Amino acid sequence: MLAGLTFLVGLGAPAMTDSDEAFYAEAAREMVESGDWLTPYYNYEPRFQKPILYYWATAATFAVTGPGEASARLWAAISGIALVFVTAGIARRWYDDDTALLAGAIVATSFGYVALGRMALPDLPLALFVTATIGTALVAVGDRVPHPRGWLFAAAVAAALGFLTKGPLAVVLPAVVIGPIVTIERRQSRVGFGDLAAAAGVFAVVAAPWYLAMWWRHGTPYLESFFVGDNFERFATDRFNEPRPWWYYGPVIVGGAAPWSPFLLLGAGAILRLVTGRGGPGSLETRLAIWVLAPLALLTLSVGKQPRYVLPLLPPLAVLLAHGIMDRVRSRRGLDGSLYQSRPDRGLQWASIASGAILLLAGGLLWRARPLFVELPPLHSAVAAAVITLAGLAVVVTALSRAWRDAPWVLAIGSSLALPALVIGGLAGGPEDAVHKAAQAVKAARRADEPIGVSRVFVRNLVFYTGLRQTDLINDEQLTAFLGQAGRALIVVPVVDLDRVEAAGAHKGRRLAEFAYLNEAGLRLRSFLWPDPARDVQRIVLVATRD
Repeated sequence: MLAGLTFLVGLGAPAMTDSDEAFYAEAAREMVESGDWLTPYYNYEPRFQKPILYYWATAATFAVTGPGEASARLWAAISGIALVFVTAGIARRWYDDDTALLAGAIVATSFGYVALGRMALPDLPLALFVTATIGTALVAVGDRVPHPRGWLFAAAVAAALGFLTKGPLAVVLPAVVIGPIVTIERRQSRVGFGDLAAAAGVFAVVAAPWYLAMWWRHGTPYLESFFVGDNFERFATDRFNEPRPWWYYGPVIVGGAAPWSPFLLLGAGAILRLVTGRGGPGSLETRLAIWVLAPLALLTLSVGKQPRYVLPLLPPLAVLLAHGIMDRVRSRRGLDGSLYQSRPDRGLQWASIASGAILLLAGGLLWRARPLFVELPPLHSAVAAAVITLAGLAVVVTALSRAWRDAPWVLAIGSSLALPALVIGGLAGGPEDAVHKAAQAVKAARRADEPIGVSRVFVRNLVFYTGLRQTDLINDEQLTAFLGQAGRALIVVPVVDLDRVEAAGAHKGRRLAEFAYLNEAGLRLRSFLWPDPARDVQRIVLVATRD
């Protein structure tokens, strides 16, 4: 129920963002339009950057429902819900039912998971497959189970699906986790070389055919583009992202775990014991700590850091947090056989209060930023801010009361209401989104086959709504040339950019329509503390040249 609320409610409300999710949504739409289910295309040109599985899943959904925001994001949301159950299953196997329920609730109500589960991106499906690979592989090689080969084959299938979702990372991340754990635990495994070879065969049968078909159609340049360009260079060079400091992922993890972030201090003990050498080599805490630290070390070495790359680290963190919380809320049995706990656990209380304060702060900031949400009815933001504030208040009051043990559960339930409220009250514009209006205006103004240009706005998502090929104008020189070309053309451009190039002597076109646009990805803390529509809300104009 929690996962259904956080991942599915309002899934189609925000327009496709002008970010990477538009790549996947539009490529899936073009896949259905063209009937070519082998090679992804974006803006009617081949897109080699990512494997095929998310494109296939989204295109299959479009074929049934038609293209739309909810359909494009559906498989990311389903992956988020599945990850809730996989995490709970791991916690149940290693601990107990209560820990499993809380671990699943943490995954279902953490901002990092929910935010990515509401975007048409393959990162959450990758986190699901990586988590399933590690969990099933550890059962096969580290636990006493009747049929370890079946668990190993399940790990091979999960790794192959991850490989079809985002490439080699689906194999590398499990390897850097499973190897150290098996080495440290030194358990006698019943998995032999023949089992490993058979599992490798299962992996190849599932993962290899599409890559071979792409190589057959596009030749070696495809393999070089994908494996060298999109994977090795993304990891080892600054070709795709500017270099970021070694500590970059620390704040990302803290933010992604919100509003559970304060509980990270309670779960840090297991990691600290591992680092200092005081953790038992066979303990489950050590296993989970390695699961967090080994991928984090690998990702920290990468030059091309991105916030969403750490998603596979959050499931073991959720299990660690759930175990630490449940250990603190359970009563102790005395020598006389009675249950007692003389006073509240202060660490748990303060963590709960801090988590409630995070929700209170979020509600206050959303209320203060209401003038920026120009695409929403004012009542939406007000109601959403009230829901988030009440959720935070409930957590704080519970933590300070005699029912302090229930504070984590109140936080889970409150967050399951607060996170959808944040989306619906701050991000959802629906048909009134500026990109919807711009697409409608472009299609209404286009008379024949005039070229369409986009300059520094809607460079990725407008094509999804128009279904028309467009040209990305990345600087003033290209914008000026597009304005001055012979024949009629349409351009979507920020007003300030158009004013600047026209003042510098560019050809002046006829302004057909103007829209207010709030780019949520561009919001900063100051936007919430001191909201200024003149600074944060852009004016976008549709221009026709030679009209």
